[in-house]
Amino acid sequence: MLSLDSFKLKTEGMMMHPGLSDNWVSVVLIFMLLIIAWSLVGKPVAYRPRHISLRKLPFIGQALHTMVTRPWVLLLFRFMFVAIFLLVIISGLFGTPIAERNLATTLTWTLWWTGLIIATYFLGSAWCAVCPWDVLATWLVRLRLWRRGSNINSFNLRVPKSIRNIWLASAMFIALTWLELGFGLTVSPYATAILSLVIVILAVLSQVIYERKAFCRYFCSVGRTIGFYASLSPLALRPVDQNICADCKTLECFKGTEDIEPCPTHLVIGRSQQNTFCTSCGACTQSCPYQNVNWAIRKSGAEAIYHVRPSWDESWFILILVALTSFHGITMLPVWEAWISQWAQMIGDSGQLLWSFSSGMFISLMVPIGMFAFIIKLIQFLLSDQELEFKRLFALFGMAFLPLAFAYHLAHNLNHLVRESRGITEVFLNPLGSGTLPLSHHEVHLRHMNPLISQDILFALQAGLMMFGFWFAIRILLQRMDSLAITHSAVNTVIKSGMLVLISGVSLFNLWLLIQPMVMRM
Repeated sequence: MLSLDSFKLKTEGMMMHPGLSDNWVSVVLIFMLLIIAWSLVGKPVAYRPRHISLRKLPFIGQALHTMVTRPWVLLLFRFMFVAIFLLVIISGLFGTPIAERNLATTLTWTLWWTGLIIATYFLGSAWCAVCPWDVLATWLVRLRLWRRGSNINSFNLRVPKSIRNIWLASAMFIALTWLELGFGLTVSPYATAILSLVIVILAVLSQVIYERKAFCRYFCSVGRTIGFYASLSPLALRPVDQNICADCKTLECFKGTEDIEPCPTHLVIGRSQQNTFCTSCGACTQSCPYQNVNWAIRKSGAEAIYHVRPSWDESWFILILVALTSFHGITMLPVWEAWISQWAQMIGDSGQLLWSFSSGMFISLMVPIGMFAFIIKLIQFLLSDQELEFKRLFALFGMAFLPLAFAYHLAHNLNHLVRESRGITEVFLNPLGSGTLPLSHHEVHLRHMNPLISQDILFALQAGLMMFGFWFAIRILLQRMDSLAITHSAVNTVIKSGMLVLISGVSLFNLWLLIQPMVMRM
């Protein structure tokens, strides 16, 4: 067990990156104060639905449309990402155990996970279209590379109503976080490879048992994270001409054709206003007889503000996302191990301190959710005359916290990306890390103190993300308040104030985490 004195000796040699500068913290705080002041007197902005199909862009529109409607383009990307994924597996299983020298850990936890969040904002749910987990499962079970596959290897059962939700995706998210932080998966190439194979097996089993792609729709925590974050994206698959979809009777986008699979997540693209469950698989763009589906540009965040109405289980997922993204930052604080050591002494834990870590994670998970539930209960009490259910209010306001999770998630991970990915070229040239030695303390220092972009730019991006998240959280809150149509001004003020305090509290806590020096993983 680690005592406080031994902890101090241990942390003296730790490599830590500096926190957000005071100047940028001041900018963020002033911005938050201005937005809070505006929210107390402001009203939600009227929604004007509008999007511009990429097909209509001059010069490049038709070329982009050809790429979207031809299966070979998507197939080439799938081959490429499957090849990289298999290289990650081989590197993890047979390469060096030195995390910073092995492709499995550096690519998965430093490049892919951060890059995925960035790509989701700019490309929506495009990653799901090339996800190696699903691609390999589909090829193995359906026995086709891109055409409509065979059902001989699948029972093709309808997903039971009891699990036709995302509770299992929430459980998977918690379990992955527990394994990642409790067992150090991020610094173990072998464990990273095994985890990746386990997820492929789960995707295969899902396709063997259930129809379409139940794993993507209901069970995959990464897919659900992408789906919710994609609601903030300015890019989405939409009809080129809404009137064509309105008059369509055959619904090939939903049912598929002789050659093309039906929509894997049961969407009718002409009626869909959300990215949340779209996997960008290309089925609708390729099966539509009118070629009326394409990528479209819309106002950033409009979907999250005006369209997404999470259910009870989906709001729980969003709040778990908020809590666990913050928890990642907490575990990188220099004092984290001292806290866990002291907590272990209090509860009599020993050895790997697994019980101490698990209870600490549980507390970090339940505190923000408990505070949110308390505010919702207060709102229900104040609106007792409207007889609103607790679950309905919980679902209504849960969406306001999604931008906070996205902003901190990306701001925190940018540090990993710009500091830990230096030297990634050498890792790609030697993915198994053959004949390599651990980085020296001097090499680690140079890597973390000389990020890929200047520290000033990094801090500006982090501060900008925190302001972005807070701004969109307040806009979603105002829209949800407007939908309640509260006539009593005092009640309206109390409810708005309670939610503002909670949103501000989460933002300030995440901002405080960004200020702190953090212990680097590699």
